[in-house]
Amino acid sequence: MKKNTAEIAGLKPDYLGFIFWDKSKRHFLGPMKPIPHTIKKVGVFVNASIETVIARIQDYELLLVQLHGSESPEYCAELKQKAKQVEIIKVFSIKNDFNFDVLKPYESVCDFYLFDTKGELPGGNGYAFDWGVLKDYPSTKPYFLSGGIGLNEVSSLKEFMKRPEAKYCHAIDVNSKFEIEPGLKDAEKLKEFKKLLQL
Repeated sequence: MKKNTAEIAGLKPDYLGFIFWDKSKRHFLGPMKPIPHTIKKVGVFVNASIETVIARIQDYELLLVQLHGSESPEYCAELKQKAKQVEIIKVFSIKNDFNFDVLKPYESVCDFYLFDTKGELPGGNGYAFDWGVLKDYPSTKPYFLSGGIGLNEVSSLKEFMKRPEAKYCHAIDVNSKFEIEPGLKDAEKLKEFKKLLQL
């Protein structure tokens, strides 16, 4: 989200993500325009070194990091120790089913989970997974719901939010369905989405 950051920030989202993975078409390269402190800046990383993540935290005053790779519980624990002021979102990809046992080692070292659609890329694949899988969610940790969410999913989202498995759904993460091109978001579509979903 690099080309119209200020415009998107004007919609007052709770979080604004910046992708620090050089293989992504949405790879963010600074400088970063001023963003209101009411919006939490999230740095998205894929198997980056601890040193790289900490450097980006300091460079851009990130408040959260979203770990989209195969980062281990030990990695998360070390990062939490070295960047105590930053909250950690650990991403897990889901296709048709999911073994929630893999969450257990992360319970004490992450602040949030994010559930995304399993695809060729670690995120931004543009389609949703079966949210019904989350009926077996065993944790009380808040999570972000992600993966191909756009205007066409508003009705489904409203229904999902009424279900017991949505109890710990903390936020809705949107990206590719609102892009005009990689890194450039359609502010009008996002405004409509926010209004329809009443976020």
